[in-house]
Amino acid sequence: MHDAVVEGIRFIDLSLVGILFIFFVGFVGGLVSGFIGSGGAFVLTPGMMSLGVPGTVAVASNMCHKFPKALVGAIKRYRYGQVDIKMGLIVGVSAEIGVQIGIQIQRWILATWGQAGSNLYVSVAFVVVLVTVGGFMLLDAIKTKRSGSDVEKPTRIAEKLQSINLWPMIHFKQCDIRISLWFTAPVGLAAGLLAATIAVGGFAGVPGLIYLVGMTSLMASATELVVAFVMGMGGTLIWAWFGMVDIRLTLLILAGSLFGVQLGAIGTTYVKDYMIKYVMATIMLIVAVSRGLAMPKYLAQLDLLSASETSLHLMTQASFAIMVIALLVGAFIILSAMFKGRKAERRAEAGAPAPAHS
Repeated sequence: MHDAVVEGIRFIDLSLVGILFIFFVGFVGGLVSGFIGSGGAFVLTPGMMSLGVPGTVAVASNMCHKFPKALVGAIKRYRYGQVDIKMGLIVGVSAEIGVQIGIQIQRWILATWGQAGSNLYVSVAFVVVLVTVGGFMLLDAIKTKRSGSDVEKPTRIAEKLQSINLWPMIHFKQCDIRISLWFTAPVGLAAGLLAATIAVGGFAGVPGLIYLVGMTSLMASATELVVAFVMGMGGTLIWAWFGMVDIRLTLLILAGSLFGVQLGAIGTTYVKDYMIKYVMATIMLIVAVSRGLAMPKYLAQLDLLSASETSLHLMTQASFAIMVIALLVGAFIILSAMFKGRKAERRAEAGAPAPAHS
């Protein structure tokens, strides 16, 4: 970064506590990424911002660590037969276009309203997307579990889109889906736009592949890792050009997440598809509360809200505490599902009756 300052952006000082927290955030983000394929950025970006990292630096540094981690997760899940590489690469190309658009929007907001405006924009986007997608996926997971079926069926929208013969039609062998390029492109574009805006392309990518394209949750979450690799690599180069990547944060997150992403990927082999939706929805909604409590501080900095320093401080502290709770809940759900599944598998190998997967 030019003299550590670009367009009013400053890199934060890291204490030992901050270093350990960022490493832990990276570990949980990796767990989530390997388990649900969203990149885990909805944990990582707010986690960094809770320490005072500017929104644009958090997004850029997050994207920088994402593509090597996504590659590790994609390779791991490819070995389990869960990745459709062709789908990932095609959606990834359109996602890269969305990334470039999103970066320009971020830079315009930063130049117009400064750092407080950028932080508010990232936080508002997080809350809106988290509540919308998290709420929808929670309801869908409940519906899938109540149906008593272990097999996910394509949505009516996906079946309708697959039935429309609009050139060019593409057959994806691994997931056995034939669909027009014009219906996969919007999924990638939306994923890329969100990735550059709040570093969470999986919020659009995973639900898009499930509900619009017709993939199962398991395959969609794995294939999105390929998309994350493609758009993460391109987005990192652009963010780095503008001096927004804090390599210290990137390396700390990467160190924790490379370990976590492999555990998360292993966990997917022991759970039913709807559990992936449950985990994603639960963490999303908790993080939404955390980001919501952080917004008054940015509003006050823009003179859009009048509040006492004490009140703002308490809300900021509460935001950080809830962020920590979200990290712990996410880690607990994923690791417990993995250990229960492993235990059940060993019982089955020993010839004892194995309880149903949770």
